[in-house]
Amino acid sequence: MSGDHGHGGAAARAGARHAGRLRLAFAVLVVFFVAEAVGGLVTSSLALLSDAGHMLTDVLGLGMALAAIAVASRHSSHPGRTYGLYRLEILAALANAVLLFGVAGYVLVEAVDRLDDAPEVPGGAVLVVATAGLVANLVAFALLREGAEESLNVQGAYLEVLADTVGSLAVIVGAAVVAATGWTWVDPVVGVAIGLWILPRTYRLARQALRILIEAAPTGVDLDRLAADLAALPGVVDVHDVHVWTLTSDMEAASAHLMVRAGTDSHGVLDQARDVLRDGYGVGHATLQVEPDDHTGCDEVSW
Repeated sequence: MSGDHGHGGAAARAGARHAGRLRLAFAVLVVFFVAEAVGGLVTSSLALLSDAGHMLTDVLGLGMALAAIAVASRHSSHPGRTYGLYRLEILAALANAVLLFGVAGYVLVEAVDRLDDAPEVPGGAVLVVATAGLVANLVAFALLREGAEESLNVQGAYLEVLADTVGSLAVIVGAAVVAATGWTWVDPVVGVAIGLWILPRTYRLARQALRILIEAAPTGVDLDRLAADLAALPGVVDVHDVHVWTLTSDMEAASAHLMVRAGTDSHGVLDQARDVLRDGYGVGHATLQVEPDDHTGCDEVSW
């Protein structure tokens, strides 16, 4: 398994190489999140507040990416944490989703109340703040683009920023319309649009986090086909106790018992089984028990 551990270290170093750019992007977005939130409160622009909430998802996403890089370098510092601290990223993602549901719910309820009696919104001021927010997103976009090609961790943060850029553009268009026409109802409509756009992403984030926390099999893994592929290996007569789960983002693990005919080369079966899991299913870390068919004991396991 030394090859797998070596690969994991390389992945951590790839993210660490871009930690400086992540920190800079994080700082830029924090500053402009505060600016948009304050600007939204001062101007009573629901669209601006909605976009600020969306930018908060970028801040949290970047924070989780930085945390993942930090804990990956010391994941074995405590002997009692056999899986290290990787799951903290998933817990943070679930907390992020809960927060976003609250933000989106607030925006939608507030927008419905404002549709009939929309307050006066200074379109010019909103336009200036929203444009500054778009610039912040573009700066973060440029900072993370290179790292996204090397590290899946950085790529997740990069996609968050890319998605938020669309929200900033929507606020700018809405603010321009309000400034040009005086149609104050446009602002809550844009707020509703951004809120509705956040909800599906939030649902997917929460669903993925919960699937990982309950140790469900990754969505792209067909367990029946995987077991059949292992059972088809030369010398294997039975496969049981197959488990595949996700430790954290892009870190899948598996365990299984392979029963082989007595006299079969167990080392050869082990190598072939690991190849099947790695090449066919993207599972790079596997714990496999190879046992001869004249061995007894597995049937005594009660769960």
